Amino acid sequence: MNVIEKRIAELKQYRPDLTAPKDIDLFWAKTLEEVHTKPVRAFKAPVETPYPHILAYRVTFEGVDDTPLHAWYVRPRFAGDQKLPCIVLSHGYTGGKGYPEDYSSWLMLGFAVLAVDVRGQGGETGDRLGDPHGTVKGWVTKGILDKDTCYYKTITTDALRAVDWVAEQSDVDSAKIAISGASQGGGLSLMVAALSDKAAITVADIPNMCHMDFGMMNSTSSLTEAAEFVNRFPEHLEQVLHTLSYFDVMNLAHRIRTPIMVSVGFKDTVCMPETIFAAYNRIESPKTIEIYPFIGHWVEGFQRRKTAEFLVQHFS
Repeated sequence: MNVIEKRIAELKQYRPDLTAPKDIDLFWAKTLEEVHTKPVRAFKAPVETPYPHILAYRVTFEGVDDTPLHAWYVRPRFAGDQKLPCIVLSHGYTGGKGYPEDYSSWLMLGFAVLAVDVRGQGGETGDRLGDPHGTVKGWVTKGILDKDTCYYKTITTDALRAVDWVAEQSDVDSAKIAISGASQGGGLSLMVAALSDKAAITVADIPNMCHMDFGMMNSTSSLTEAAEFVNRFPEHLEQVLHTLSYFDVMNLAHRIRTPIMVSVGFKDTVCMPETIFAAYNRIESPKTIEIYPFIGHWVEGFQRRKTAEFLVQHFS
């Protein structure tokens, strides 16, 4: 057994103790009720682009706290009003939804796309949620002393409402909704897969939001913000870990019931392999993991092709 095979074998056996609080199921039942009892109020406006074969729309829909959330909805013009499979995409930390044409490769596969801004970050979406304590740099520590005000709760419920909006569209095949993203977007995709019954398949590339206590201690991810918060306020360590445990994919992975593809880079210091396998090893649905021993925190073209093959095969 060479060193790479040994590393893979070790990681496939990695099952750290769960950190789930006793009321995690009750918390998410209450949260999902909040999400689904509020109608998805939204409007869609056409947007001109230089690309004649793209139909693009700016979508604005409300979060649970009434924050306006912005997204691109794009379709291939050749499809007309035909019901298409749709992929809901979430970006990485500090990113944004970009431009409609960024999603052309999905349109060439015959997919529609909803690409959503994560609130407060590098797109056009703000954040109306109050901040009861104060933060360190970035967004991760907003409301981190309470599960009901935690930033991770708001971006998770935002992602759930995005899927709800897609499922209501007359030109989307509601049985063929996929969710995907990388890093923060990969973590959100796993959260939605665990909490929603409206997505049929998931691809989570180098996902964050997994085994977050390990990430706080060891990674260079956005969880360094939580570590800095605790460094500044050491009396809050246990409360911070408790809050994050509600949003740790490791503690929710057993709820995933649909097919899933995950990717991991062994040289990734941001979303470290241990964190990803801690969640992946607890997924009980049909699953596959694409392992890249020599890449860090990025997703290369080959994985993009593997993703396309995975989704097309599933929806064919």
